[in-house]
Amino acid sequence: MDIGKVVETVRKAAVETGIFPLGGIRVRAIRCEHYAIADGNRHHGFLDMVLRLGEGRDLATRQKAGEHIFRCLSDHLDPVFAAGSFALSFDMQINDKETSWKRNNIHGALKATAEQG
Repeated sequence: MDIGKVVETVRKAAVETGIFPLGGIRVRAIRCEHYAIADGNRHHGFLDMVLRLGEGRDLATRQKAGEHIFRCLSDHLDPVFAAGSFALSFDMQINDKETSWKRNNIHGALKATAEQG
């Protein structure tokens, strides 16, 4: 699978939900060199996705967004499922604002770009 296309699919889906500030969306893929799956057959594939978000969104909003992102990702991976044995997992975790620190000036850059037209 083309991981670059996977992360772009997830990024676009996150934007489409409308619940994430554009400047706060970051999608990354990390390859694991050491793993074990099912019966140990290395031909089985998997993708384990974790979406972290800040507090403040109710359960219904989080579920709707998560379902949209998962559906877009799952649809994108249909050919992978069709080609062999594959597992996809997706979990959403809420960052506790008391123990989550961030520094981000992308929001301002996006605003400046939008104002310049």
